[in-house]
Amino acid sequence: MILQPLAVRPGADIPAPVLTELTALYASNREFQALSGDFPDPDDIRPEQVAAQLADELANPDVEVLLARAEGLLVGVVVTLARHPDPADPDPWIGLLMVDAGAHGRGYGRRIADQVEQRFRAEGRDAVRLAVLENNPKGLAFWTALGYEVIGHRPDLQLGRPCAVLRKALGEREA
Repeated sequence: MILQPLAVRPGADIPAPVLTELTALYASNREFQALSGDFPDPDDIRPEQVAAQLADELANPDVEVLLARAEGLLVGVVVTLARHPDPADPDPWIGLLMVDAGAHGRGYGRRIADQVEQRFRAEGRDAVRLAVLENNPKGLAFWTALGYEVIGHRPDLQLGRPCAVLRKALGEREA
């Protein structure tokens, strides 16, 4: 599996084949979409909605959208944030990690998280944070199984949804 940045120049559109793949991936995760409220209708996610959401993310120069591919197929997407808007928060963040629902249970999420952690570790970062919606026990179980610890609770900055904030120290990689 490889992670590759979604390379889109400012003001340019996501290439249509990639947008089609991303829309299918987002739509495959109906349960999460219903929990998050990120799209008006979790049963009808449209390419222009996905493009708009990713354009909003990529408007921030500290954001990186990474595509996870296995055997040429898009199996996941992860959005990272190099710096949190709160200057007192020194850690990078994982804003979203989503695996195609048809590929759940194959270890892709775990491998994507590991590769993101490796990238941050290589940049000399000490830890990584993320937020899990309070109404997403599956998400919380996934991240705590990977060694993330709940360090607080607060509303997310975009929509004010209740979240658990998790953190994982990025010590030396185990051999």
